[in-house]
Amino acid sequence: MSGGLLVAGTTSDAGKSVVTAGICRWLRRRGVSVAPFKAQNMSNNSAVVVDADGRGGELGRAQAMQAAACGLAPDLRFNPVLLKPGSDRSSQVVLLGQAVDTIDAANFRALRPRLAETAFTALAELRSRYDVVVCEGAGSPTEINLRDADYVNLGLARHAGLPTVVVGDIDRGGVFAAMFGTLALLDAADQALIAGFVINKFRGDPGLLRPGLDMLAAVTGRPTYGVLPWNVDLWLDAEDSLAYGRVLGRPGPPRGTQWLDVAAVRLPRISNATDLEALAVEPGVRVRLTVEPAELDAADLVVLPGTKATVEDLDWLRRTGLAEAVLRHAAAGRPVLGICGGFQMLGRSIEDGVESGRGRVPGLDLLPTEVAFQRRKTVTRSTGSAFDGIPVHGYEIHHGRMVGAGSGASPFLRYADGTGEGAVRGPVFGTHWHGAFGADPFRRRFLTEVARLAGRAGFRVAPDTSFAGARERTLDLLGDLVEEHLDTDRLWRLIESGPPPGLPFVPPGAPPAPAG
Repeated sequence: MSGGLLVAGTTSDAGKSVVTAGICRWLRRRGVSVAPFKAQNMSNNSAVVVDADGRGGELGRAQAMQAAACGLAPDLRFNPVLLKPGSDRSSQVVLLGQAVDTIDAANFRALRPRLAETAFTALAELRSRYDVVVCEGAGSPTEINLRDADYVNLGLARHAGLPTVVVGDIDRGGVFAAMFGTLALLDAADQALIAGFVINKFRGDPGLLRPGLDMLAAVTGRPTYGVLPWNVDLWLDAEDSLAYGRVLGRPGPPRGTQWLDVAAVRLPRISNATDLEALAVEPGVRVRLTVEPAELDAADLVVLPGTKATVEDLDWLRRTGLAEAVLRHAAAGRPVLGICGGFQMLGRSIEDGVESGRGRVPGLDLLPTEVAFQRRKTVTRSTGSAFDGIPVHGYEIHHGRMVGAGSGASPFLRYADGTGEGAVRGPVFGTHWHGAFGADPFRRRFLTEVARLAGRAGFRVAPDTSFAGARERTLDLLGDLVEEHLDTDRLWRLIESGPPPGLPFVPPGAPPAPAG
């Protein structure tokens, strides 16, 4: 067979990524050869793929997660177009893993045919190789101002003949209006591909929804395939959920007598925040994303995560008073960690003629390092060791490269050949490696050192926590939720046979069915 499905959503963060992953895991359990696909992703959270020639490329983090749900290694064709926002008006274009251009409103129309052709070709190749390809849309399919240039939502579905289900987030409220409105604003040819709906993030008794589901079916002629419940354990790789003040996950109780409190700065252009998730899986470690200097003052560990706009976010750090809070923290001998762009901020200076074009700007001067941006981006996977030879692995995505280091600092990590990477001086740590804290022994050793520096003698790491295991349990949970709460028989027929014929056209403003 060569089946397919498009999972669209009424909004961003409606749950398209996790529903797609859950359907992928369910199909894999059925013995189906299945792959994920997202024609275009706009995100600064990315994963690295290294091809047979050793060349590294990027794809969206969500598609790497969905690949794992399928039991596959990430493939750049799973996300052929990745847009990485550097400002509110422009994004770096990553095409089949390689940065090729910068896109803005002025040149999108000119670039669009190339992007669409790349996406359509990648999908065709995947459909020739796998039994089923589960595609994820982007944003909402009813962005009618962009419909004529769309190749991600119903433009993709029209091109490939994909049946489409629309996911709505009931936790936001207004889900029935959002689902009806999504359908009603589409033209007849697009509506013919919308086969039905999925309600996501419901809290309570699904029986209470029955009158609404029946009315939605009556006014649209389309069923709801199921109601997925809210689940607090679905937080890993949730790239749209990095809200201010949010505690990542559900921290388990400490193994010792004290907690370890981690405050991570929610930078405006934060990237690859999955580094924080690895810390948050540890029992007794509370990780909060924040923009409040007072929360940095109260924390045991302050983290400056990655960013797509290092110099601009460093300016923002200074304007908001957060830079002073980071400096106070380090001056008190309490630990600070910088990852990728956050590491670059901790040094003496940044020479940037690539992202911001600002030239030489001062850093926070907490590490005796100097960074220069180069146009050719480093995109690679890395292995090595840390501390007393503890194995560590990760990946690198950055334009900035360390070009100088003064005295008083030691490497934080070492590559497999023994070359030093990153820097440590006193309580301040920095590395360009993303994903390093997913290595369980290294993470435990680092957190033990953090607890010592923070004066948390009662904190103990858990010897059995597995980050990879936590992620796999999340994927299994998604598969369980799909099997238990969706009409999988009907969903299978949809994937196998395509859009049902004769679906009615619903004009905007169609009156509701009479009660009773």
